[in-house]
Amino acid sequence: MKTASRCRALAALSVGILSPLLVALPARAAPPGSAAHPVATVSVFATGLENPRGLKFGPDGKLYVAEGGLGGTNPVVGCRDVPGAGPYLGSQTGGRISRIDAQGNRSTVTDSFPSSQTAPIPSPLVSGVADVAFVQGRMYALLAGAGCSHGVQHVPNGIARVFPNGSWRMVANLSAWQKRHPVANPNPGDFEPDGTWWAMTVVNGAIYAVEPNHGDLVKVTTGGAITRILDISKSQGHIVPTAIVHRGAFYVSNLGTFDPDQLNTQQVMRISPNGQFTVAARGLSKVLGLAFDRRGRLYALETSYSATDPGPEPFTGRLVRFDADGGKRVVIDTGSSLFFPTAMTFGPDGALYVSNMGFGPPFGEILRIELPD
Repeated sequence: MKTASRCRALAALSVGILSPLLVALPARAAPPGSAAHPVATVSVFATGLENPRGLKFGPDGKLYVAEGGLGGTNPVVGCRDVPGAGPYLGSQTGGRISRIDAQGNRSTVTDSFPSSQTAPIPSPLVSGVADVAFVQGRMYALLAGAGCSHGVQHVPNGIARVFPNGSWRMVANLSAWQKRHPVANPNPGDFEPDGTWWAMTVVNGAIYAVEPNHGDLVKVTTGGAITRILDISKSQGHIVPTAIVHRGAFYVSNLGTFDPDQLNTQQVMRISPNGQFTVAARGLSKVLGLAFDRRGRLYALETSYSATDPGPEPFTGRLVRFDADGGKRVVIDTGSSLFFPTAMTFGPDGALYVSNMGFGPPFGEILRIELPD
């Protein structure tokens, strides 16, 4: 799998759903005598999510979750298929955002965003709304499952403003922007014309978004102006950047391409506002989420730390913490309740909230994790 693609890598995440292991297990504690593994408590906070992805707490204190939806049936018409993962099947609607209250009750903010899926071999990867963010109390959504190449002809991938009644308006057309601004080193065997945007964060009233397939980090204003901060592919190649958080600088993780020799080779990059970067953390695998706690410690969410790498396996997700002294601690190990987790955020209560079962099972969940000091 030396030319393994980002699409095939992510699509492979749903292979393991053929396993009957759909019952959440308790977080596995550290082995006896191990001081390196603090103990975490995991509980199911909410259920009934459709391929849950990015999540943020809103100004009302409720949790908002971006969801891929359930895919579609419309074929690609009028543009080329995506190699490796195609042909896609799309739908004009089905991409969803959910609101979850303090008791874990879910309600739908909107389900009128596009949703699409890869070719079902062996099972499809579904994309829709990738992430949500708030700018001055207003909600914005990052679209990953739209565009002609995904079987959605009339809606591009981009950033949309979401109104309180669930209607929305496109603010920035990222599909068109990426076509006009190619990166230096795209992967010809894994090229998504419309991109597959993954995550975004807000800094000083502007949105910063990461696109894994091309390797882009961009700044988007609420007025729709798009500026490239860094073409990650130019120096790093096709490493598949994913999550982004900000703490004095941008921290961006990568998934990798699931080649057999990639276990423990992913990293977290520290990127300055002018695009300069250094490596902030090493020795990770298949990272899809990042978060800082109140003490400034960085957490990385590995969607699958598989003993049979490159293939991902259910319940092989891990939560890793990097302390101020650079020490690396596995907070939640494999064999726990982390079943292809896709994103995480800290809540106002200090707990960590994780989108779980983000690939594979049609209905995912949100986990609440109480972390030790």
